Amino acid sequence: MTRIELTTRIVAPRELCFDLARSVELHTRSTARSGEVAVGGRTTGLLVLGDEVTWRAKHFGVSQTLTSRITAYDRPIYFRDSMVRGAFAYLRHDHHFLESGNETDMRDVFEFGAPLGVLGWLAERLVLHSYLLRLLEERNREIKAVAESDIWRQFVPAV
Repeated sequence: MTRIELTTRIVAPRELCFDLARSVELHTRSTARSGEVAVGGRTTGLLVLGDEVTWRAKHFGVSQTLTSRITAYDRPIYFRDSMVRGAFAYLRHDHHFLESGNETDMRDVFEFGAPLGVLGWLAERLVLHSYLLRLLEERNREIKAVAESDIWRQFVPAV
C-alpha cells in the first residue's frame, strides 16, 4: 500500500471547499492535462453518498477507465471516494476539511495499491507515487484558485 498525504490551505469557507472538491465539472477542469472526463454514472453536478462516476483519461499514453463511489460522506467535514473498478488493486481517497477563521485546510489522504505483486510494488515506489502526487497537487491548485475567486459560482450553487 502506498499513502500520499497532502494539505492545501484555501482562503474560503469550508462548505465551499467541500462542494468544489466533489464537483464533477471542476474535477474535469483540474485534470485537463490527462483529458479526464466523466463517461458513466453521475457525469455532472456535486457527488453525494452512494454516487458512482466512471472516469476516462489518458495516463502514460494509455486510455484508462476508473469507476469510483462515494462511500463516506459528512458534509462539510469529510468524504471518501473508493475505486469500484479500475487498474489498481485498490484506491481510496479521503477528503478532510478543517476550518480555521476564514481559511480551510483541505487534507487529502490517498491510498492505493498496484496489481502484479512485486512488479506493482516497484511501480508504486518508482513511478506511481510521484505521478499521483503531481495530479493531486494540480487538482488542489485548481480548487484553491477557483475557491479564492468568483469562478466558484460556475461549479456550485451559492454557499
